[in-house]
Amino acid sequence: MLSRRGLLSLAGVGGAAAGLAAGFLGHDTVEASAAPAPPVTDNSIVPFHGNHQAGITTPAQDRLHMAAFDVTTDKREELIQLLKDWTEAAAALTEGQPAGATGAVNGPYGAPPEDTGEALDLSAGKLTLTFGFGASLFEKDGAARFGLEGRKPEALIDLPHFPGDDLDPARSGGDVVVQACADDPQVAVHAIRNLARIGFGKVRVRWSQLGFGRTSSTSRAQHTPRNLFGFKDGTNNLKVEDEQLLDQHVWAQASRPEDDWMAGGSYLVARRIRMHIETWDRTSLGEQEGLIGRTKGTGAPLSGGEEFTEPDFARHGKGAKPLVPVGSHVRMAHPSQNSGVRMLRRGYNYTDGSDGVGHLDAGLFFIAFVTDPRTHYVPMQLAMAKGDKLAVEYLKHTGSGLFAVPGGLQPGKYLAEALFT
Repeated sequence: MLSRRGLLSLAGVGGAAAGLAAGFLGHDTVEASAAPAPPVTDNSIVPFHGNHQAGITTPAQDRLHMAAFDVTTDKREELIQLLKDWTEAAAALTEGQPAGATGAVNGPYGAPPEDTGEALDLSAGKLTLTFGFGASLFEKDGAARFGLEGRKPEALIDLPHFPGDDLDPARSGGDVVVQACADDPQVAVHAIRNLARIGFGKVRVRWSQLGFGRTSSTSRAQHTPRNLFGFKDGTNNLKVEDEQLLDQHVWAQASRPEDDWMAGGSYLVARRIRMHIETWDRTSLGEQEGLIGRTKGTGAPLSGGEEFTEPDFARHGKGAKPLVPVGSHVRMAHPSQNSGVRMLRRGYNYTDGSDGVGHLDAGLFFIAFVTDPRTHYVPMQLAMAKGDKLAVEYLKHTGSGLFAVPGGLQPGKYLAEALFT
């Protein structure tokens, strides 16, 4: 599939060259243009269709633009049509094509373009678009919506208010979420912008978040990145190569016939976590490492070894104190301390300016995919909110959301079609 740049080259330079050649070379040009073109391989394209939605186990890209929408129409048929329109646009955008049949420049002068155009000269950038639905899509103010009575999965709960939460309602919840990940920030922003434009009159943006510098790796081919505290993040994350573990901890199970539309899907937990950057920057290296439970340089556990060495929580040092402190982040988040539960993390750093009193509004936009948030997220977060010294002293959760992410799409189908049929 040709990229945007390829299409423009064919339409512009290529078209002009063909005209000149026809004038000088005559019949030879006709024969040359009729020759079959060699196949084009574009490594910037991540397939949109498949058994699972892209953007979950896809090797984590460098940039994020996530947006949650509130559905403003109350008509079921309009929501279905929007999902069809979004499916068509998402398939095009992830292939590096513009949205709409006429794109950004080929439509009538008297009408707005079908694509906003800021990505015309860019490749697909490994763009993935992942869609999910919040509990409020199914029921709001005690009343069912869109004829979806009984279709809300039991696992799609309202997350509890965890200790230390300072949630902003304007940064939480939402009927529909779209996660756009790409290696080019403009590609990710362009995708969300065009989906919002297509949804005008049917949905409105509730909140959005830009992210940079992924804070986890989802493939063993990727190195472990660092968060804004300067530590390697996501060392123990699940990887795309861990197929059996993904089946156990990530892919959702339809416990009822009514949940069959979730086959091949997952649950997306999104948490906006502000870091107290200035306080952290005045903390000694030794205390920082004790709070994390790893060395800042190599990422090795404080019990010894290298980055991927399994932490030894029973190993003690001077004064019979455990080398990996009891309240450290590594210990609190480790599967051995959480009934063996694991998750696929896919978070990003963020910086949203300052708070008006000289402090950076910056931190981690936490994203995780789990098979069931009731068992794979809530118990862990409750424990960490109470006992993780890093969370208690240096972090503040300001936004939150939980979304049911349906399985992947096959050609000819639209997003969550089984939910509405």
